[in-house]
Amino acid sequence: MILCIAEKPSVARDIAQVLGAVTKKDGYMEGNGYQITWTFGHLCTLKEPHEYTPAWKSWSLSNLPMIPPRFGIKLIDNPGYAKQFGIIEQLMQQADEIVNCGDAGQEGELIQRWVMQKAGARCPVKRLWISSLTEEAIRDGFAKLKDQSEFQPLYEAGLSRAIGDWLLGMNATRLYTQKYGQGGQLLSIGRVQTPTLALIVNRQLEIENFKPEPYWELKTVYRETIFSATKGKFTSKEEGLTFLETVKQSDFTVTDVSSKKGVEYAPRLFDLTSLQVECNKKFGYSADDTLKLIQSLYEKKVTTYPRV
Repeated sequence: MILCIAEKPSVARDIAQVLGAVTKKDGYMEGNGYQITWTFGHLCTLKEPHEYTPAWKSWSLSNLPMIPPRFGIKLIDNPGYAKQFGIIEQLMQQADEIVNCGDAGQEGELIQRWVMQKAGARCPVKRLWISSLTEEAIRDGFAKLKDQSEFQPLYEAGLSRAIGDWLLGMNATRLYTQKYGQGGQLLSIGRVQTPTLALIVNRQLEIENFKPEPYWELKTVYRETIFSATKGKFTSKEEGLTFLETVKQSDFTVTDVSSKKGVEYAPRLFDLTSLQVECNKKFGYSADDTLKLIQSLYEKKVTTYPRV
């Protein structure tokens, strides 16, 4: 039996329909030689500090830095997750082959690898790599399954990011909370959130400290084209008028005209970041709103995978 594991129930249903696995079971679907199961995004995460060393449960500066000799994973504490993982674990122990149907990206690779590691999967693993959930894309993807070893660097990149987040977040949060937190205040530090917050704070300070200053520019219109003086901006009206009198003493001369043919290409497709920026400008959507919308459209087969 070939076991396919997807990242979400909706994706699993699409794959099952294409493969002919139409018999519904508890936590998976079966048929035509396939079993199709799913996670709910992350089922596993890195262990908490005290799960490596009991002394690390105490928030003390003397315990820093906390660097485990070897990082381990655990199930996220959620009854629904635990039940689904139990089903996945049993299916993996019985499978002849596993097809990793996680989302085509670094995070998708990490999510499924952790589940397979936690479940103790030992059979051969193939990778489905598709960026669309249309029937044609799924069939083509299964016809071109790749060996999981080809994606080892991608997994290691995701693992390195997760470990880096843990090391910085756990240690720096405790450090700043202990040194600067007042009255039990938690000061959360993160690899992404803290620099982002700093950018916002610095920008706000620039806005608050900005002192508007008037300026003048010298322009003229010739044959429906606006020309600006190369001298730039003037800090006073009198300075601009003085320069205008100087200009009036000289003839207006076009010193050079050039023309060239150009080709304007269609704009490139959006990636997630550029789409979030554009939706914020045009519609005022937050980054999270845009992510949820594009993820929903992907699962409805309207767009390709948004994180690639």
